[in-house]
Amino acid sequence: MGSTRQKALLEIHSAVFLFGLAGLFGKWLTFSPLIIVFGRVCFACAALAVFIFLSQRKFSISPNSSYAILFFLGLLLATHWIAFFQSIQVSTVAVGLLSYSTFPIFTVFLEPLFFKKRIEIQNVFYASLCLLGIFFIIPRFDLQHSVFQGVLWGVLSGLTFSVLTILNRKLSQEYSSLLIAFYEDISASVFLFPFLFIVKYSIGSKDVFLLFILGVLCTACSHTLFIKGIKYVEAQKASIISSLEPVYGIILAFIFLQEIPSLRTILGGIIIIGSALKITLKKEIIN
Repeated sequence: MGSTRQKALLEIHSAVFLFGLAGLFGKWLTFSPLIIVFGRVCFACAALAVFIFLSQRKFSISPNSSYAILFFLGLLLATHWIAFFQSIQVSTVAVGLLSYSTFPIFTVFLEPLFFKKRIEIQNVFYASLCLLGIFFIIPRFDLQHSVFQGVLWGVLSGLTFSVLTILNRKLSQEYSSLLIAFYEDISASVFLFPFLFIVKYSIGSKDVFLLFILGVLCTACSHTLFIKGIKYVEAQKASIISSLEPVYGIILAFIFLQEIPSLRTILGGIIIIGSALKITLKKEIIN
C-alpha cells in the first residue's frame, strides 16, 4: 500500500506540474487564444477517446438531456481557457496563473447558490484577503496597462472555472470524469470551429506540435493522472499539491521564458494562494 500511495502522490505532482506547464504555451503560441484553445481541445478529446476505449468504458450517456448540459459546460470550458491564455498573452505567466488562482474565492459565494448552503463569515474574510492579493499584483488601475488587463482576464478565467467545477461536481455523481471531460472538449471544439474562418492566423508544423503537446500531455494525460492519483490520496493532501500549480508555472516561466515576477506580484501571489488554500482545505475537512 505504501508504494501505491507514493506512486499516487507522484502522479498528482506530475499532473499539477503539467497544469502549470500549460501556461507557457500562451507565450510559445503567438496566435489568438481562440485558435490555441481549439487546437488544445481537439487533441485532448482525441486522446481522451483513446483512454476511454482502452479502459473499456461506454461512450454513451443517459438521459439524452445530459448532452445539452455538457454542451453548455463545453462552452464554459472554452471561455475559461480563452480568458486564461489571453491573460498570459497580454501580461505574464505569473499574472495569468495567480489571478486565475482566485477561483476558490468565487466558489465560496457561488456554491451555496447551487447546493443551498450558508455562506460562512470566515470564508468571506479569506475572500477579502484574496482581493487584497489582487490589489498588490496590479501596479495601477488603468485599462491600458498590460498587467491590469491580464488580471481582469485571469479573474474571468477563475470565475468561469469556479462555475465549471461546481456544475461538474453534480455531473461527476453520475458519469466518470473522463467521459465528462471528453464531451466537454468535443463541445468546446464545436463552439470554436466557426472562429477558424473568422480569426486570422498562420500555423506551422512547430505550432501543430506544440498544440499536440498542450492537448495530449498537458490536458488529457494530466487530467487522467490526477484522477488516477486521487483514488489513493486524501482530498486534503491533493488540494495542497494542486496549490503548487502557479508555483510550478512561475518557475518554468523563469527557466524557459526568463520571466521574473515583480516583488508586488510575488507578495500578491502569496496572499492569493494562501487564502485560496485555506478555503479549499477547510472545505475538504468539512466534506
